[in-house]
Amino acid sequence: MWPQPPSVPATDTESGRAFFQGRLRIWAKLGFLITASFFVLANLLSFLSAEPPPEARVQLLHLTVVVIWGAAWFALRRRPLSYPVLRAIDVGIVLIGCPISVLYTILDDPMQYYTYLPPMIVFIGSVGRAVFVPSTGLRTFGVSLGIAAAVHAVAIAFAPTLDLPQWFSEGQINVWTFAFSLAAVVLATVASRVIYGLRQEIRKVRQLGQYTLEQKLGEGGMGVVYRAHHAMLRRPTAIKLLPPEKAGESNLARFEREVQLTASLSHPNTVAIYDYGRTPDGLFYYAMELLDGIDLERLITDEGPMPIERALHVLQQVCGALSEAHGIGLVHRDIKPANIILCDRGGEPDVAKVVDFGLVKDVAHQGASPGLTDVNALVGTPHYMAPESIAHPEDADARADLYALGAVGYYLISAKPVFDAVTVVEVCGHHLHTPPPPLSERAEQPVPEDVASLLRRCLAKDPADRPSSAKDLKDAFVATGIAPRWSAERATAWWKERRTPVEAPATTTEAIASSLPTLAVDIAGRIAE
Repeated sequence: MWPQPPSVPATDTESGRAFFQGRLRIWAKLGFLITASFFVLANLLSFLSAEPPPEARVQLLHLTVVVIWGAAWFALRRRPLSYPVLRAIDVGIVLIGCPISVLYTILDDPMQYYTYLPPMIVFIGSVGRAVFVPSTGLRTFGVSLGIAAAVHAVAIAFAPTLDLPQWFSEGQINVWTFAFSLAAVVLATVASRVIYGLRQEIRKVRQLGQYTLEQKLGEGGMGVVYRAHHAMLRRPTAIKLLPPEKAGESNLARFEREVQLTASLSHPNTVAIYDYGRTPDGLFYYAMELLDGIDLERLITDEGPMPIERALHVLQQVCGALSEAHGIGLVHRDIKPANIILCDRGGEPDVAKVVDFGLVKDVAHQGASPGLTDVNALVGTPHYMAPESIAHPEDADARADLYALGAVGYYLISAKPVFDAVTVVEVCGHHLHTPPPPLSERAEQPVPEDVASLLRRCLAKDPADRPSSAKDLKDAFVATGIAPRWSAERATAWWKERRTPVEAPATTTEAIASSLPTLAVDIAGRIAE
């Protein structure tokens, strides 16, 4: 499996700053919880043992440390902070908190000074920071040495005021306390250098040309998709790449053909391709627009049936994208709700984007590259496959996409697939031989007859009985006069009320594609029998 995204992005990026703040926030939260817990525990034990509580100055100093860690945690949660502020917090909480922790503890129990306290505080502060906060070994060494110096300076400064044994004043214990603290500094430095080095190595692995991968979004039959950013433009991007285990001459050729064909499309309802290339080790990738939206499969699962006017608004847009593709001889072959993303683009709500042309078929040049698309294979998603795509895949043309779009429309309005069955073979058998159940009987909302009739034409068994083109189908949808009822105001209100952060087109598209796998099996003969 392709390795996971880097644990730390490049430090000169916004994602790197956000990562630094996130890790520092975890460290501050942990420090707050530990110091607050010890404060509560100390007072609780005093109460349960009927002993007097710690004196006021000890309580005040302990509470000061709790406030320092808590204030840092609060500040790091509120809003994005600049690198200088983050570095100041990083150093300040340990260089102030650790010495005060030593002070209030030895004031409460002087005997702890010459046993274990200073080295323990140095160890917790320096090693804990090295684990949670991304830092170079040199910086960690400096901060850790500062912690050790501050801790011992405080302890030595207050030693004359404490009731310590005579042999402490003769210097018999100082050597060991300093030695253990120095060991903690060395351990923190080595740990930080190893962890930081590993993070940087992983980041280098995740560099694809000018793009740095940040987070895995999903995986489908033909590729893995990551959120990424461009080194210069800093534009959020989705990167699709062919994993090493799928790399082969035919797969690489098919993957490259996919991006070239998709890049030739410019319709606003088709996902835009920015760039593509290969890494020095032969890994093929392409960069596409990162869509902040939700796929129709997930939308219907979460929200239920779509209002008919909204469904037609979406279907008209998809028809536009398909019309351009079909016009240059490209058939999508996997139109389904999961491959249509609804998003907000440029302030315009409910913009539909057709994605994942991984199964696209170049009808105009079908014989030019044998083996790249096996026309005798059954490819697609069963609930949205045209009869000819099942029985005679070599004969499937643009009208197969219109059948699939009719099935999508049926699903959007009723929240039910055209045919329900237990097995793939049963679903395919229904597509071949069973008339579609009337939409008006399965939908919970009234369906105008002209809409039901139009979707029924799309679902005709004979391609000749379907609309002749995606453009004609779009014109027919427009002629119903229903789509304009879904106004921009209604769409904006819907997004404002229900909007939640969504990963990207690949998150839904590729993840669902893996759960609804592309079929490539010889079942046509079995069904014909």
